[in-house]
Amino acid sequence: MKFFIDTANLEQIKEAQELGVLDGVTTNPSLMAKEGITGEQNILKHYVDICSIVEGDVSAEVVSTDFDGMVKEGEALAKLHDQIVVKVPMIKEGVKALKYFSDKGIRTNCTLVFSVGQALLAAKAGATYVSPFLGRLDDISTDGLNLISEIRLIYDNYAFDTQILAASIRHTMHVIDCAKLGADVMTGPLSSIEGLLKHPLTDIGLAKFLADYQKGNS
Repeated sequence: MKFFIDTANLEQIKEAQELGVLDGVTTNPSLMAKEGITGEQNILKHYVDICSIVEGDVSAEVVSTDFDGMVKEGEALAKLHDQIVVKVPMIKEGVKALKYFSDKGIRTNCTLVFSVGQALLAAKAGATYVSPFLGRLDDISTDGLNLISEIRLIYDNYAFDTQILAASIRHTMHVIDCAKLGADVMTGPLSSIEGLLKHPLTDIGLAKFLADYQKGNS
């Protein structure tokens, strides 16, 4: 399972990279705005800055909702850096754009996926990644993990190459559950990754080891 961090915060990306388990980054306009990154040139520069920190894929999202606009934006984003993956929304024009980019050899991430039918369309159009938002489904009392499971079944049935990128991860158990279900990638906040480190018995055991060492070596 690949670990992506879902942020535009460079310090958090560096921290995740230093942990040694980071495989990539996902961003979106909301995350850019949260970090105060505004203006087209500043946003484009920020994507390049992110690529300089990580070695893996960096999803950069288009903001156009028409085919021509998505193509123009996506081609410009793809030219920024070899690591850039063009993030395209799951709408009718977006599916057309996914197919266009796929035919051109430009890697894509189909975002805002909330149903297995949408995921099937994205795979048919040649998306590199599909991003089902399980956390947002959980927010409306719908089983987001079940969506991951259904997409995995269908993709395996037909040997689609599209990778399932479990998005809108909210906490560490989401990561564990997605790993059990066979999601190819998870993307979430740094806290969801660092949470995997934690166990009270580890803390208790380490404290005892250190205390015993101090007794014999003080």
